[in-house]
Amino acid sequence: MNRKERRAALQGGPKTDEGTTTPKPTSRSAARRMSRGVALDVLRRIENDGAYANLVLGPMLAASDLSEQDRKFATELVYGSTRMRRACDAIIDRFASQSPDEQTRSLLRLGTYQLAYMGVPAHAAVSATVDLAPTKTRGFVNAVLRRVSEADLDEMTWPSDAARLSYPEWISDALGADLGDDVVPALERMNQAPTVTERPDGYVQDFSSLWVAYAVEAKAGERVLDMCSAPGGKATAMAGSGATVIAADRQEHRAELVRENVQRLELDLPVVIADGTRPPFGPGTFDAVLLDAPCSGLGALRRRADARWRIEPNDVRELARLQAQLLTSAASMVGPGGRLVYSVCTLLDAESVDHATPDGFEVDDAEPPSGRWRRHRQGWRVLPQDADTDGMVMIRYRRTT
Repeated sequence: MNRKERRAALQGGPKTDEGTTTPKPTSRSAARRMSRGVALDVLRRIENDGAYANLVLGPMLAASDLSEQDRKFATELVYGSTRMRRACDAIIDRFASQSPDEQTRSLLRLGTYQLAYMGVPAHAAVSATVDLAPTKTRGFVNAVLRRVSEADLDEMTWPSDAARLSYPEWISDALGADLGDDVVPALERMNQAPTVTERPDGYVQDFSSLWVAYAVEAKAGERVLDMCSAPGGKATAMAGSGATVIAADRQEHRAELVRENVQRLELDLPVVIADGTRPPFGPGTFDAVLLDAPCSGLGALRRRADARWRIEPNDVRELARLQAQLLTSAASMVGPGGRLVYSVCTLLDAESVDHATPDGFEVDDAEPPSGRWRRHRQGWRVLPQDADTDGMVMIRYRRTT
């Protein structure tokens, strides 16, 4: 039989499953379509409902049947599209004939991110994204994404560096005022996914955070307090020195994170729930206190894709007031000759070096024992581009009275 005759014979024969292959829904194209669908659902919850990316994405991926590879693809779509939201919008607005509604804009951001930043082949990015669009907007989505795919984005004229780098204007301006010529490299590095760094005991911790813990220089026999300790990286690192470390945090669920890490590392490290502005410890109780204060996080934006769209200028002012209160409380618990280390994962002076030195203390000018720190006024600063870490500012004090 020739091919035509064989086909006719098979079609006319009895219907059985033997010798046939049924396409599986987990084929590569179906899996990638599902990945994009999950990513779009998460993006819409982040953009329209104010949901947190890290809290929404995990459960949605866990409920899916996606492979590890496709989960990574969906994760990159969510975090990347969220991080580069403003830049994607600038590209979309250049090629859209009219302003899209919120639902359509979320879809266009998803497609634009794939084309402009992920290197997904144009035919795949466009067709797969268009497939997710409702019938009434499919033609519009297709037209915009095709224009994006055909454009030379390297030649695009951007409204500002903040738009090109996808930050709110006020964040770019505020960091620019404090960082000067270092601001663009810092903003660029915070658009890159963070590297994973691990301590010898298996705890995953950014090096800048570890350098702060080492800067306390805790010693065996000392009593050390980590005031705002969650999730416990600095406290557990200091515990390795042999010092008696107490970890405190104001919120019960955050203190529980510390307990879980302490138990996993099999450490003897008490964890207490305590408000740092009204600490339960008496004056001069500790040889050293670490205050890694609540802050805007404007040095660790690579870890928090949606944080840049949440934080507002007034939040910085409120946080600075809280930090000043915590610094006063922390100072009260340091004994004679003891040490106080203040740190924040922001690069704004208003949250770090603009704070006054606590009464009865002097600045410790000694270079920190480890890390890629730059001298910054009375403190030390590491920028994201210095060592591929979070941005951090630290000041070390010593009690003199």
